[in-house]
Amino acid sequence: MSALAATRSGSSHLTGAGPLTRLALRRDKIMLPVWVYALSVSVVSTALSLEKLYGTAAERADFARSMSANNSLRALYGPVLGDSVGALTAWRMMAFGAALTGVMSLLIVVRHTRDEEETGRQELLSSAAVGRRAPLTAALCTALTANILVAALIAGGLAAVGQGAAGALALGLAIGATGMVFAGVAAVAAQLTESARLARGITAAVIGAAFIVRAAGDASAAGGRSPLLWLSPLGWPEQVRPYAGDRWWVLLLPAALTAAAALGAYALTARRDLGAGLLATRPGPAAAGRALRGPYSLAWRLQRGTLLGWLAGLAFAGAVFGAVAHGAADIVGDNERTQDIFERLGGSHGQAGLTDAFLATITGMLGLTAALYATGSVLRLSGEEADGRAEPLLACAVGRLRWAAGHLVIAFAGTAAVLAAGGLAMGLAYGATAHDISGRLPRVLAAVLAQTPAVWALTGVTVLLAAALPRYATAAWGVVGAALAVGWIGPMLNAPRWVMDLSPFGHLPKLPGPVGSAAPFLWLTALAVALTAAGLYGLRRRDVG
Repeated sequence: MSALAATRSGSSHLTGAGPLTRLALRRDKIMLPVWVYALSVSVVSTALSLEKLYGTAAERADFARSMSANNSLRALYGPVLGDSVGALTAWRMMAFGAALTGVMSLLIVVRHTRDEEETGRQELLSSAAVGRRAPLTAALCTALTANILVAALIAGGLAAVGQGAAGALALGLAIGATGMVFAGVAAVAAQLTESARLARGITAAVIGAAFIVRAAGDASAAGGRSPLLWLSPLGWPEQVRPYAGDRWWVLLLPAALTAAAALGAYALTARRDLGAGLLATRPGPAAAGRALRGPYSLAWRLQRGTLLGWLAGLAFAGAVFGAVAHGAADIVGDNERTQDIFERLGGSHGQAGLTDAFLATITGMLGLTAALYATGSVLRLSGEEADGRAEPLLACAVGRLRWAAGHLVIAFAGTAAVLAAGGLAMGLAYGATAHDISGRLPRVLAAVLAQTPAVWALTGVTVLLAAALPRYATAAWGVVGAALAVGWIGPMLNAPRWVMDLSPFGHLPKLPGPVGSAAPFLWLTALAVALTAAGLYGLRRRDVG
């Protein structure tokens, strides 16, 4: 009888998991396909590009040797374990593909667990026939569905373009299994904290730490032989060795860690109240200090952690790319197709200008990345309003414009600070490798800061949506995503001029290099001001909440 009771009790805890999973998939009917499509297509398109760039075995072998000999590139992408198109694709996409799949998974899990509790929707659902562990099960099943689709499309796509079914399946499973590891980490984080934002931050920090450990391991030893790679979940996909031996047994590691994290999350679910976290929140002081008595100081308090994280992240990325930049011309070599791509990306011509073209490419990437920070910072306005924290604040002697301005100052000034951190780190690393810090640092820093007007233009679009049209605020991520796609993929595909002009970054000069006219900087800044003013005008005219 006791065994039967335990079985019934266990099944009751999962009651409603199926309908909740279907609800989650329906709610993510736009976000999930976009993530799956972007991740899988980026891998398959990389294979097609590499096949066009390096059409012969000799060209691929030379390219593989040059990549393996560069410690900075190994830290960034991982080791080159073979000279076939499939092996080069695995080298180019494995680290970033696995990390991005982890980001997708953490967003899915936190959205359908901690977000639901924080907004009160889970309490409403739990009043019906919904088991204790059903929401967590639905979130993990949704993440599993997304990762299975990513793995299947990568495997099927690579096999369809002739890259070998076994290696394609190994690559797809390695990326998908890594995504599920961080789904499990996100599930645990969602039980520990009361805040969805903190749960995302904890999981993102784990992903960042895993990437750094993997990068350190790859930089210290060629061929994926460093022991550090076994300590990082982002090092395990390399050890699967797609198209270079296909070590299937390594996939047991992410499977085991995912299972352990999921079981841990289930155990933690039973030890806390709905809406609460296991990490107790400390009560604040009865009265705010002098430094926390205005909307600007409050906005700083709310966003300082995110800003500091982005500062550190772009500084790290800038340092890595700056260390590689001095040898960019040697990396490209004499391959005319690769030189042509760099020239389209960076705007410089000839072997002497390849370094500047490489730097221009990286400065554009840093600008596009900073746009993600700016968008998230502005959307904090919508978050405060949706969570009901804005209305009590506005009931006091705080006007709508002052409240919004506190967050917008952080967004616009923080964008410049994030770009400055990336540019300073890249300039220092580039100058140190070239033994000319005083000459290289100012050029690189100015080139990175020149991306600011384009980022501000996208920030203005987000302000307009979040302040005037809050129902469509999340569409800002689609706008930024489109700019990312145009900026990163457009030059590779030799997209027409009108397509490149859809992104504000397409109107900026390719720096470092000839500046030309100052008009693009001026009108992009004016556009950002106009969009921001229109958004604030809409905020004054509509109801809050």
